[in-house]
Amino acid sequence: MNIFKAFETDIRKLLEELAAEGAIPAGLDSSRLTVEPPREASHGDLSTNAAMILAKPAKMAPRALAELLVAKLKGRADVASVEIAGPGFVNLRLTPDVWRDRIRDVLTAGTAYGDSELGAGTPVNVEYVSANPTGPLHAAHGRGAVFGDALAALLQKAGYAVTREYYINDAGAQVDVLGRSTFIRYREALGEQVGEIPAGLYPGEYLKEVGQALATRDGNRWVGTDESEWLPACRDFAIGMIMGWIREDLGALGVTMDVYSSERALVTAGAVQTALAALEERGLIYTGVLEPPKGKKPDDWEPRPQTLFKSSDFGDDVDRPLKKSDGSFTYFANDIAYHYDKYRRGAASLIDVLGADHGGYVKRMQAATRAISGGEAELDVKLCQLVHLMQNGQPVKMSKRAGTFVTLRDVIDQVGRDVVRFIMLTRRNDQTLDFDFAKVTEQSKDNPVFYVQYAHARCRSVLRHAATALPQLDQTPASLAAAANLARLDSEEEMALAKRMATWPRVVEAAAEAHEPHRIAFFLYDLASDFHALWNRGRDDASLRFLIEGDAELTTARLALIAAVATVIASGLSVMGVEPVEELRS
Repeated sequence: MNIFKAFETDIRKLLEELAAEGAIPAGLDSSRLTVEPPREASHGDLSTNAAMILAKPAKMAPRALAELLVAKLKGRADVASVEIAGPGFVNLRLTPDVWRDRIRDVLTAGTAYGDSELGAGTPVNVEYVSANPTGPLHAAHGRGAVFGDALAALLQKAGYAVTREYYINDAGAQVDVLGRSTFIRYREALGEQVGEIPAGLYPGEYLKEVGQALATRDGNRWVGTDESEWLPACRDFAIGMIMGWIREDLGALGVTMDVYSSERALVTAGAVQTALAALEERGLIYTGVLEPPKGKKPDDWEPRPQTLFKSSDFGDDVDRPLKKSDGSFTYFANDIAYHYDKYRRGAASLIDVLGADHGGYVKRMQAATRAISGGEAELDVKLCQLVHLMQNGQPVKMSKRAGTFVTLRDVIDQVGRDVVRFIMLTRRNDQTLDFDFAKVTEQSKDNPVFYVQYAHARCRSVLRHAATALPQLDQTPASLAAAANLARLDSEEEMALAKRMATWPRVVEAAAEAHEPHRIAFFLYDLASDFHALWNRGRDDASLRFLIEGDAELTTARLALIAAVATVIASGLSVMGVEPVEELRS
C-alpha cells in the first residue's frame, strides 16, 4: 500500500464532499494535488498542498479552505492530529498502527512490496549502452549500462511494459576504420611486419586478437586482394567478434538485452527512405541553405543547398540536414529512421541513455521523434556524465589491452558486479562520478554498498540466531505477519524504521516518473542508516535488543520488523540488479 497515494485519493474524495455540501465550488482541478512527507519531520508524517492549489480557483483564502479540510480529516481513526502550517499547507500525524500495518504489508508482499500499477502496462523502450562495436566496453559505458538497466527494472516495478534495447552502430565511417585496422592486424598475424599503426586507425592491442582469429579462420585468403574485397570481410568479422565481447561483458555486469537492433540492417531495409517519406508527407522536409555555424569565419563556410528537416518547428535551435554533400544520408537521418522504427514497433515512450558528449543531440532527436510520430511519441534522453577511476585518490592507468581506456571488464573483475552496479547509482546520471577502487571495497559507513549490504546481512544474522534460540517460532513471512503483536513496537527507532519502509512504494513511483534510479540507492542508504541506529541503540540499551529472553511476544514483533527490513532492502537491491548478501566476511 502506498500510504501517500491512499491519502491523496481520500483527500480528493473529501473535496468532492465539500463541493456537494456547497462549501467549495464543484469541478475544481485537483491534478496538481500532492501528499508527501513534510520537509521537516517535526511537522508531521504527511503534508498536502490541496488548499494552496485550489484556493485561487475556489476564490477562497488558502487557510480558509485548509480549515474545511482539517475539519474533515480530524474525524479519521487513522489520523492522530492535523494542523495548518504556513499559508495553508495541511500537515497530518498518523496513528502508530498505520505504520505498524505497513510492516504486515511488507511481510505479505515479500520483495514485490512497492510494485505499482502506475504504468498500467504502457510500453516503454529503453535503449542503453549502444556502444560503437569498435572496441571493448569501457567504464563510462558501464555507467550507462547500469543506469539503463536499473531504470528499466524500476519502470517494470512501477507497472510499465519495458523493452531493453541495444542499437548496434554498424554502419558508417567508424566501422570502415575498424575494418582497415583489423586488416593490418590480420596481416600482422600472418607474419608481416606492419610497423606503427597509421594515424586515424584503432591502435588497441585488442585488435591483435581479432586479426589472429581472422587469420585462423581464413588463412591468407585476403592477402593481395583489393580493398573492396577485404574491407567488408574484415569489418564484418571484427564487428561480430567485438559484439561477442560486448555481450559477454554485459552478461558479467548482469545486463541482458531484449533486442539488438542493427543500424546497417535498418539502412539496407530502406528504413531511412521510409522515415523521410513520412516527414515529407507532413511537409517537414525542404531544400534550403543554413546559416553558418556559430564561430565559423566567412572563408570557412561554403553555403550550399541542402535537404533539411524543419527541426526548429519542434523546439530545436535550427533546422537539420538529412543528406551529406555526396548525397548519402547523415547520421541524423539514420537516427530518425531508428526512432521511427521503435515507435512503429509499439513504443510511444522512448528513453535513450547516452554519454555526456551527446548533449547537442538531444533537442534535434526529441524534435524528430515528435515530428515522425505525429506528436504521439515522446523521447527522454538521459545523459550519463564521466566516471573518474582512481586508486586511493590517484588516477588509474589505462588498460594495455584497450590502449586508451580502462575496460569495463577490468573494473568488474577487480571489485565485482554488485559493487560496480551499486556505486554507479550513487550519483545522479548528470553528475560526474568518482569511482575509487579502494573506497568502494572498504568496510565503512562511507561506502554505501557495504553499508546497505551490512544492514541486510545483520538482519539475516538476527533471524538465524532466532531460529537457533527459538526453534519453535515459525519465521515464514506469513506466520510472522499473522502472529506478531506489532503494538509492542513502540520505540522511536522502531517507528522510524516502519515509517521509512512505508515510503518505499512512493519512492518507486516517484523515481519511475522522474526516470531517476539513483533515488533507490539513496533510499536504501537511509533505510540502512535507520536500521543501524536501532542496532547500535540495542548495544547500549538491552531492552531494545531484538531477542528478549522471557518475552516471546516482543521478540516475535521485533523479528517481524527485522524480516521486513531485510525484505525491503532486497526489493530495492533487485531494482538495482544487486544481490543481497546473507553475511559479510572481512
